[in-house]
Amino acid sequence: MVATVPVTELIQAAACKTQVIISTQSPTLVNHFAPEDIIVVNREEGASTFRRLSSNELENWLEDYSLGELWVKDVIAGGPRHE
Repeated sequence: MVATVPVTELIQAAACKTQVIISTQSPTLVNHFAPEDIIVVNREEGASTFRRLSSNELENWLEDYSLGELWVKDVIAGGPRHE
């Protein structure tokens, strides 16, 4: 029997040795990482802005919701915006 390893475990293992950049809009994938692992990219005035999430800032939300749920609810703002 062949053992399978979830892709999130492979990503986290690789990140221990090198920088890993993944672009996703998948709430399910986001759920497997800590807030500090996530950098949200937005577009403001024609330029990309990058903001690392913080457990402290999301503390109250994370008592009731997962990161993926916060993404879907647009509490964690990210993704395409029309300027």
